[in-house]
Amino acid sequence: MKKLIALSILLVIVIATGFAMVNRTFPIRYLDIIQENAGDLEPSLILAVIMAESSFRNKAQSHAGAQGLMQLMPATAEEMATRLGLDNFSPDDIWDPEVNIALGTFYLNRLMNLHNGNVELALASYNAGQGTVRRWLSDPEISTDGETLDSIPFLETYNYLRRVRRIQMVYNVLLTITRRA
Repeated sequence: MKKLIALSILLVIVIATGFAMVNRTFPIRYLDIIQENAGDLEPSLILAVIMAESSFRNKAQSHAGAQGLMQLMPATAEEMATRLGLDNFSPDDIWDPEVNIALGTFYLNRLMNLHNGNVELALASYNAGQGTVRRWLSDPEISTDGETLDSIPFLETYNYLRRVRRIQMVYNVLLTITRRA
């Protein structure tokens, strides 16, 4: 009986430790802001984009100049702020998690609408740019139907899509387990 109790306690500790490690590796931060701004997007997708883009570092900046949690280029942030009607937007606002998430989710929703709900095309556009994806769709060697990608010419974008989708699967599970979906 004592061995069974000891094994049970050990099992609980192992499970709790594993869950704590997953929560540390895949944090769920800014969920209220994400849910408020998600529009038609799954919160798990937004969490995955933030994790892939910045690992939840709100002061992250890429070598290309993308900034903040969702790694927005300043010109994109400015355009989305205008479209959202943020009259007092200043370039420094991009570092504010609430503003960055609002602009990033608005932009990602626009890309989803532009690509008729195709997550792969929206994410490819988010990573490689709308013009690049438009060129890929018009190239019969990359897209036989002009609506989906048969291949992704940029390895970075291909890996980005795979990474975001894998991370999203983890967040789907975490949000379900924690009943925050």
